[in-house]
Amino acid sequence: MNKKVTSCTAMLVGKNASIDGSTMIARDEDGYNGINPKTFKVFPAKDYTGEHYVSDYNGLEVDMTGKGCRYTATPNGAHQLNDGHGVGRWDEQGINEYNVAMSATETESTNPRVLGHDPLVENGVDEDSMVYLVLPFIKSAREGVQRLGSLIEKYGTGETNGIAFSDKDEVWYLETAGGHQWVAQRIPDDAYAIAPNNMCIQEIDFDDSDNFMYAPGIQEFVEKYHLNPYPGKFNFRKIFATEDEADAYYNTPRTWYGQKLFNPSIEQEPTSQDMPFIRRPEKKIAVEDVEFFLSSHYNQTPYDPMGTYSSGTPDEMKRFRSIALDRNQSSCILQIRNDVPAEYAAIQWINFGFYCYSPYVPFFTNINDTPENYATASETFHPEKSAYWMYKLLQVIVEPRYHEFINEVNVFRDNAQSYGIGRVDNILENVKGKEGKEITNYLTTENNVTAQHISDEAQKLINSLVHQTLLNSKFQFERGDNL
Repeated sequence: MNKKVTSCTAMLVGKNASIDGSTMIARDEDGYNGINPKTFKVFPAKDYTGEHYVSDYNGLEVDMTGKGCRYTATPNGAHQLNDGHGVGRWDEQGINEYNVAMSATETESTNPRVLGHDPLVENGVDEDSMVYLVLPFIKSAREGVQRLGSLIEKYGTGETNGIAFSDKDEVWYLETAGGHQWVAQRIPDDAYAIAPNNMCIQEIDFDDSDNFMYAPGIQEFVEKYHLNPYPGKFNFRKIFATEDEADAYYNTPRTWYGQKLFNPSIEQEPTSQDMPFIRRPEKKIAVEDVEFFLSSHYNQTPYDPMGTYSSGTPDEMKRFRSIALDRNQSSCILQIRNDVPAEYAAIQWINFGFYCYSPYVPFFTNINDTPENYATASETFHPEKSAYWMYKLLQVIVEPRYHEFINEVNVFRDNAQSYGIGRVDNILENVKGKEGKEITNYLTTENNVTAQHISDEAQKLINSLVHQTLLNSKFQFERGDNL
């Protein structure tokens, strides 16, 4: 079985912590390397009864049953790794027709001592299968936790992961440990949480079923094998997680930067492994704030790898793993609004490519199809056909001339964001009076308009940057230059 690269970054926001009363779960899906073509698709409702699901990634087999609802997802466009091994569905993140959102997964690690007592299961429920086996069948975030938890208990898992669920009222984060252990915590309505690639959940209250869920027998498991270093309390992170030097430089700085943005009055060290999972923000959080964090690179700190030597030393600029980096593939903000009717309350903001160069595009999820260039991403480079490859091309052009081009790129991204916000307003105004399938058809059509406009603007930007690059080549020589 292939080992995943730990790369993703997640953020969760409760409805009273957001500026408009929305719940938000969001995650950067980074890849194994610099290329992992991504698409945006919608899968129709169907009866799964009788389907024998087999994972192409690890051979998991599940006999499925029941009727499943429609849902969106951002699956792989190409279906093979470099070694030819199948990677399966990998639907990653989306919103179903009941306005339940799921993001799977945030790759984490279990410490060796725990793994000795509960090893990972080679053909268990892993990231590639989770959305497909769960999202079509749930009508609330809480149901999502319960369904995934029961699958892990039955089939085990071959990975340590964090998975986010949300509906209009609740936001939950579930973490697995070892082959069969898991816990989940509800994010308080007035709070947010940052999740890098290490275990996040801390103290578990086993008597508070409103805010905690967990695998049956997890307390007995910990007691049987003497795993709790702090008797009298149950800190999931301290019992099950790794806390090594690599975590301090790869993971915790991302938590530090997110909490620096939303709780600037709190002083913390980037390498601290005791930062809390959950914080109450000092201001209300907007979609744009989540976007900024998920596409950031320690901006305006000495640790910015894209900064200058005036802002940090060469050592400081390379000290920590950046959020924006070459493995960026697909970033989604799954927003469930509470100030509009349910038929058009769910929006999936999607960013393909290198997140600090490309824009987040808003897509309503009560739809029956997705824009053609977002639904296509083969292994072959086709920027004219694929939004993924178009934004990857933008990365290729900008990276060598970052300081020369970034202002123009930021103007493009700001204009795309303003346009997207305006489009949401316009669509919400014009959808009024429509019903049932008429709403679905309308939102599908309007998503196409939104995507086409922003794609056209991206092409204009690329055209401008290509011209500037060609007209300012470093390899020029005029007749008489050395006379």
